[in-house]
Amino acid sequence: MNLYFRLIRIILLHYLCKKELHPITAASELFFRVWPFDLDVNGHMNNARYLALMDLGRLDLILKSGMFKKTLDNKWIPVLGASTIRYRIPLFPMQKVKLTTEVKYWDEGWFYMEQRFIIQGGKKDGAVAAIALVKGGFFDKGESKKLLESQKFIDAAGDNNRPKPELDEYLASWIKAESELQSVTATEQI
Repeated sequence: MNLYFRLIRIILLHYLCKKELHPITAASELFFRVWPFDLDVNGHMNNARYLALMDLGRLDLILKSGMFKKTLDNKWIPVLGASTIRYRIPLFPMQKVKLTTEVKYWDEGWFYMEQRFIIQGGKKDGAVAAIALVKGGFFDKGESKKLLESQKFIDAAGDNNRPKPELDEYLASWIKAESELQSVTATEQI
């Protein structure tokens, strides 16, 4: 239930503050506090909670780019193709954290994002607590009934002159590994 409150807060703040729109490639920043209901039995933030908060980071990115209404109007549904996360430093109750979300690269149908949980305050101020790589796109449930081409989304965002970012080596390695993992199940029947 607590994520609903965080979700409502993000949407309300976006529409009440009416900040300047950012390009889709600009990083999003959200600030959270680790609440007691975010914890697991070990007394630190539950690994599943990181993934749930990352959903909010990606929503914030869509809101700040001005694409939220366009996705609704065009019946584009955000979908996740893959994610991986590396936990580095545990987050404890009442600790402040910043979540950054940034589009690092895209191909024909997918956007590749990096999301970081960065500790705010205390002895470890500025340290990355966790880093994740995410492969996401948009399913067009309106016209085409298939994965939307990335360029179509970028054009709708008004970023059609924006060059594709350079593909970092670590991200290229992950994309290759993810593709190989996908092939493991490609021949299995649904």
